[in-house]
Amino acid sequence: MRDKLSLLAVALLVALAVVSMSIFVVDQRQYAIIFQFGEVKGKPIEEPGLKFKLPLIQNVRYFDRRILTMDTSAPERFLTSEKQNVIVDYFVKWRIVDPRSYYQAVGGDESRAIIRLNQAVNASLREEFGKRTVHDVISGERDAIMQQMRARADTDASSIGVRIIDVRLKRVEYPAEVSGNVYSRMEAERKRVANERRSRGAADAEKIKADADRQRDVIVAEAMREAQQIKGEGDAKATAIYGEAYGLNAEFYAFYRSLEAYRASFASKDDVIVVAPDADFFKYLKTPSPGRR
Repeated sequence: MRDKLSLLAVALLVALAVVSMSIFVVDQRQYAIIFQFGEVKGKPIEEPGLKFKLPLIQNVRYFDRRILTMDTSAPERFLTSEKQNVIVDYFVKWRIVDPRSYYQAVGGDESRAIIRLNQAVNASLREEFGKRTVHDVISGERDAIMQQMRARADTDASSIGVRIIDVRLKRVEYPAEVSGNVYSRMEAERKRVANERRSRGAADAEKIKADADRQRDVIVAEAMREAQQIKGEGDAKATAIYGEAYGLNAEFYAFYRSLEAYRASFASKDDVIVVAPDADFFKYLKTPSPGRR
């Protein structure tokens, strides 16, 4: 009886071992490929969940299906259409889309895949940079370069079962040996533009000042003309008033004007006037004539 129980226990253990070796789990972040005696068996498994395989004769390899990043270890030199060297640092976003092709091309080795991707992206970048000037690759057409280069590199990457999601330039600059000359030229150009704008501003200031002076002269001339006109009108009115007053009483007007003349002539004790005593100037200081009031 004990032997039967022992055999049953051993059988159960063997069955459990066989079942455990037959079951495997595929994570939603992974692909799975079943190998039988080193050869790919069936299609890659993309659906997550509990899966089965033949024990002992089949094994499973997993491949990451998430978006991966390839970052360059060091910036590289590229040559533009102007034969100018620029230092470029970039990174690539990629993912496995065909696990079978990926395994057949690089043996499922991510480092080998990165080497292949780097070669494809590097070649595409060199071709695109060689068509453009330094200004274009630094600021002018960077987005266009990325789109065209990504499309070309993605075509090459598809041969190893990989899709390039995105390529981005982190840094584009001149090498250290030419940066000083470039900055000096940029500084000289900025100074030239500044001097040009200062000269233009000074010319505009002179025009504004000349226009203001002209407007001032016109305003002053018009004010003088208007003042002379008002003064002339005032003198005319004063003359008319004097004439009217003279017409009302000529004798009194003459007497008043003589008094004004006396006041103006003898305003100071130091004034000296030599006039004949019988002159008309003193006729109102003499004995009044009969009939005068």
